Amino acid sequence: MNLSGMQIFKYLPAAKKAEHSNCKECGCPTCMAFAIKLAQKQVTYDRCKYMPKDLKALCAKNMKTPQKTIAIDNLKIGGENVLYRHEKTFVNPTTLAVILDCKDPDFENKLQRIKDFKITRINETMKVNLVILKNGEDYKTNDLCDETVYISEKDFNKLSLIKIVDNNFADTSKKLIEIRQKAILERDENYSNPVYVYLKSTNDLSDLCARASYYLCKYANMLVFEDFDEALFATLMTLRQNIFTDPQKPLQVESKIYEFNNPDENSIVFMTTNFALTFFAVANELENLHVPSYLIVTPAEGMSVLTAWSAEKFTAQMVAKTLKKFNLTEKVKTRKIIIPGLLEHMKEELEEALPEFEIVVGTIEAYAISDFVKNMTC
Repeated sequence: MNLSGMQIFKYLPAAKKAEHSNCKECGCPTCMAFAIKLAQKQVTYDRCKYMPKDLKALCAKNMKTPQKTIAIDNLKIGGENVLYRHEKTFVNPTTLAVILDCKDPDFENKLQRIKDFKITRINETMKVNLVILKNGEDYKTNDLCDETVYISEKDFNKLSLIKIVDNNFADTSKKLIEIRQKAILERDENYSNPVYVYLKSTNDLSDLCARASYYLCKYANMLVFEDFDEALFATLMTLRQNIFTDPQKPLQVESKIYEFNNPDENSIVFMTTNFALTFFAVANELENLHVPSYLIVTPAEGMSVLTAWSAEKFTAQMVAKTLKKFNLTEKVKTRKIIIPGLLEHMKEELEEALPEFEIVVGTIEAYAISDFVKNMTC
């Protein structure tokens, strides 16, 4: 476990009112300052000459890398240092891998399906991460110019990975949790290698998806499948993107005016913040409407609508400044702007800041935009 400043401080001379309290020999003004810097890994524990042996042992253990990182070309596996994402963040997204037998009569077709597969979600294009080539020692992987990494089964088996064959869900989940806890909490080097789960071929894709989803959350660094299924991988990639999003860095899109279905100066105008999940939910609805429209995306540091408002990142003054920057009045003759339903309380404030426009309160949920527009145009 990571030691806090207070946990370290209680061992130091100042906490015990002992000799050498706040001696400054470590370069810090107090023992507390040293403890905080040590917890933040800004100094090393050997800077304190009077540190007790039991604290030295704790610090030495704490400095060990919880889980090693294995690199295959540009693909990184493992390297995690927390049990839960909110403690800090997860590091390397769970690798999704497929085994292909080069002697399979349908090998080329299966390989082409993997190469052709990709999904794009929230500004990220995702493909199969790794293809393990069985009986592929002589296969020319250099010819596979692709974002996917290819490796022979022989070379794959040489990697320092912990393998779990998924014969039983309860056993597999228990092993995954035990290994991660041993690595993170106890810094046990016997459990510090990344872990992968081997999932056998099955006709029950619903069951396979449920098990794989659980293992992706807790705590497989890689999932290796005997078969490739587009729907299964699309589902797992969507889940993985949500799990491995850094909670300290909200996903955001560029702040600008987006166009849908070839709008003109008379098209309807919507507004939202640059929070990626909100943007893509609204953008998908507008695209599918087949009605020409604009979407004004305001800068809000990637915050959602209500969060941006409460943090004063979405204000009437900011909106007015944004519209001026984008030259909206010159772009459209439309004098109505549809705002998110959650910002209904800002209607009058926005109309005061934007006297040239009528503010129309839209929907709370993106899925309701279609009916809202139909009622508007009736």
